[in-house]
Amino acid sequence: MVDTPSPFTSQHFGHFTPKCLSAHKPAVHSCCAEDAWQEASCRTTIHAENEVEAHKLANNYKFGFRKWKSHVTERPIEDRSDIVKELHSELNFIKPQKGSVVSIGNVLYVLFFGWWISSVYVLVGLLMFCTIIGIPYGKLCWKLSCYLFWPFGKALQKCRVGTYVWLVLGYVPLAIVHCLACILSWMMVFTIPVAKMNARILSIVLLLPPEEIQIRPVKKVSSLPGCETRVLLCCYRAFNWYYYKYTVDGINVFAVNLLSLVIFTLVIGYVDRDNSLIRSEVKFATAVSSIIPLSYYIGMGIASISAQSNFAVGAVVNATFGSITEMTFYITALLQGHRAGSKCYGEIVKAALTGTLLGCILFVPGLCMVIGGFKHREQRFNSRSAGVSSALLFISVGGVFAPTLFSKAYGNLMCEGCNNPSGNSSGPFYCTDCHYDLNNHSLYLSHIEPLVYTVSVLLPAAYLIGLVFTLKTHSHIYDIHVSDCHGHEASQHNPVVHWSRWRALVVLIVATLLTAACADLTTEHIKPIISHSSVSQYFIGVTVLAMVPEIPEIMNGIQFALQNNISLSLEVGNCIAVQVCMLQIPLLILFNAVYDVGFVLIFSDLHLWASIFSVILANYIFMDGKSDYFQGTALTVVYFILLALYFFAPSPLGC
Repeated sequence: MVDTPSPFTSQHFGHFTPKCLSAHKPAVHSCCAEDAWQEASCRTTIHAENEVEAHKLANNYKFGFRKWKSHVTERPIEDRSDIVKELHSELNFIKPQKGSVVSIGNVLYVLFFGWWISSVYVLVGLLMFCTIIGIPYGKLCWKLSCYLFWPFGKALQKCRVGTYVWLVLGYVPLAIVHCLACILSWMMVFTIPVAKMNARILSIVLLLPPEEIQIRPVKKVSSLPGCETRVLLCCYRAFNWYYYKYTVDGINVFAVNLLSLVIFTLVIGYVDRDNSLIRSEVKFATAVSSIIPLSYYIGMGIASISAQSNFAVGAVVNATFGSITEMTFYITALLQGHRAGSKCYGEIVKAALTGTLLGCILFVPGLCMVIGGFKHREQRFNSRSAGVSSALLFISVGGVFAPTLFSKAYGNLMCEGCNNPSGNSSGPFYCTDCHYDLNNHSLYLSHIEPLVYTVSVLLPAAYLIGLVFTLKTHSHIYDIHVSDCHGHEASQHNPVVHWSRWRALVVLIVATLLTAACADLTTEHIKPIISHSSVSQYFIGVTVLAMVPEIPEIMNGIQFALQNNISLSLEVGNCIAVQVCMLQIPLLILFNAVYDVGFVLIFSDLHLWASIFSVILANYIFMDGKSDYFQGTALTVVYFILLALYFFAPSPLGC
């Protein structure tokens, strides 16, 4: 293995290459194997703009750290692509026009925004003409009415400095109209150019004297003789698909917009306690959906702190907050079930735990393989590292389900409510409420409960040992080789982070508290769903309650797959599944030991065999170190088959 310097001894940032494991020191051209793909699977090259980003990217390859795609530092707009530059432009520059401005998005703008904004300007213009002294503003309203009906390919110019004040009589209704249009277009995300246009008109154009404003086609824009001109507004299209990349202070625009959903959920949930205004089912849906943006903020806070801290702080933050979203729901559900005296909530928690395992083992990697396979014919990854993760997952699942296997091995199957409708003693008997009798609970108290506590100690210990092994004693496995591949130093030696450590910590705490409130509303309003729904409660647990909090993680995995980094896509699911087994379930056992809510670590047969079969299948798929869309399809099809089993399964006892 070629010796490489420490990542902290070089001042150059170019390619960041983790060292590959090897027992010898072969030549440079044969690092891992003869084939190029084997060398690539053993040596991973990553790119970073600065040391903080390099640290964040390196954490993605470490055991126990959740994988994060978004940047944690600010990126200079001049270094971004032309597409991103256009997204963040203020619509005040003229660019070379390519093609016609007539497009489907611009026509839709006229149908959804242009006609009614233009109509209000016509009405306000008539009002200004009636006041006589406001005739100049009436003329301005008429010009802006024509502009706002079809603003594309036209430019608003300021021709000279003036000190006039806009009449309150006309500005107020127009401000209301522009605010409404701005909010609606911003919430639709892909029409953010319309929001920017309305915001710029409201904050700049309407505050200028009317004689200073000129509206001209872009092709005819030129400097007026004897005065200084400046472009105030120039819009080419109302719709842009790439606005899914748009960020505000490093936060994705969808996460920003969904904060309004969180506020709405908390207001209707805690103000309308008796459900007189909004039905309980609606509150359940909004509460579950509100967890999505909060999970995003928690993930970004974790990544921000980890990227700016040493391994110990990063490991503690990941272990503490990495499972906080799921844990808040599980604990509130168990408390709700304890207060209601119902075992159904405990069964739903077990279904959600199992659903998270199944989704992270089958659905997340399968979906990433399918999407990545369509863009890249075949993707390769290090089968050894994937095998280690899969083996660790197998051990984790085995430990979690060990008490269940023990209870089925030594318990007796008992059924109640047996009857023979035919009246013939040789005919079939139909039984209900079948369960394993644990010798009047004595078997559980004397054997199974000690086994549960033993497993709950061993699994976190294994997780801790894995952290120390990969992050401290054997951290050379993940050493980052820093080479000056581009022949120059990085442009940012002191990168500006979006969130400082303290800001990220505050966001983590606030997001955690909001998540707890939303989880409380979810469990409070889930009762009508489980009481009156014809769908099995198992299905609700393994789908909605299990996978909704993981949507930000799934999006990260998909982005990794599209960038031909399928290894990180697979690690996204493995990381969550390992945390479920090694952290979340032991924490639930500890919570139950401190405050007895009746949570028993004995799963149904369906949970048991579905999880074990999923781990075996995943191990088989990951053996050859290659992935394509067919292998991903196999994983997703098996996942949907298991969902079908849960859909048609009878509801658990007590629901």
